[in-house]
Amino acid sequence: MPKTILKVKNLNVKLENEEIIKDLSFEVRKGDVLTILGPNGAGKTVLLKTLLGVLPYRGEIEWMPGIKIGYVPQRLPFIKDIPLSIKEFFKLKGTEEKETKEILSLVGLNEDFLNKKMGDLSSGQFQRILVAWALIRNPDVLLFDEPTTGIDISGEETIYALLARLKEKRKLTILLVTHDLSVVSKFSNFVICLNKCPICRGIPKEVLTLETLRKLYGEEVKFYEHHRH
Repeated sequence: MPKTILKVKNLNVKLENEEIIKDLSFEVRKGDVLTILGPNGAGKTVLLKTLLGVLPYRGEIEWMPGIKIGYVPQRLPFIKDIPLSIKEFFKLKGTEEKETKEILSLVGLNEDFLNKKMGDLSSGQFQRILVAWALIRNPDVLLFDEPTTGIDISGEETIYALLARLKEKRKLTILLVTHDLSVVSKFSNFVICLNKCPICRGIPKEVLTLETLRKLYGEEVKFYEHHRH
C-alpha cells in the first residue's frame, strides 16, 4: 500500500475576512496525481499556497516528515523582464551547469537554451523552464498551478505529457490545479472539485458527473459537454 504523504483535515482558510476554503479534508498517497478542479476564484491557488505553508489556516495539514516539495506557479510575468540568461536564472538556486543541463534535457530543452535570455522564450518554453526550476533538488512532490494547455515546443508534447513523463522518471507525486477537464480523467487518479467548499472528491470517472459539474460551474457547463461523449 503506498504511503500517505499528506493529510489535510478540516482545512479552513480566511483571507481579509472572506472564507476562501471551507471544511476541506483529503489525503494524498505516494505516486498519486491529484487534480484540483474548480471555477476562477474557487480557492485552488489559495489551497496550493496554504499547503506550501505561506498562508494562515485553521485545521490540520500534515506532510510526511522530510518530504521535499517543488512548486510551479501559475505565472511569473515579471521574470521575463529581467535580463537574465537561463544559466544565470538557475545559478540563483546554486545549481551547477551540469545539473542545469540535465534538468533542461528532462523537460525537453537542449543545452543551447543555457545562454538564451528569459525574455526570448515562447510561453511553452517558459513554462518548461518553470517546471525545470521546480525540479532542482529533486523534490518528491510537485505542486503545479494551472499549466498552459496546448502544443508545446517539441511540436507535440503538451505540458501534461511532459508531467506524465516526469512522474515516471522522477517517481513524483503531483498536485495539479487545472480548468481542463479532458486532462483530469486521462492524467489523474484522484480529483477534488472545489468551489470554496468541496463539491466532490474521488476517482474522476466516478465523481465527474454532469450534475457535479453543474454544481461546480453553474450553467457554464455547456462548455464541457463535448468532453463527455
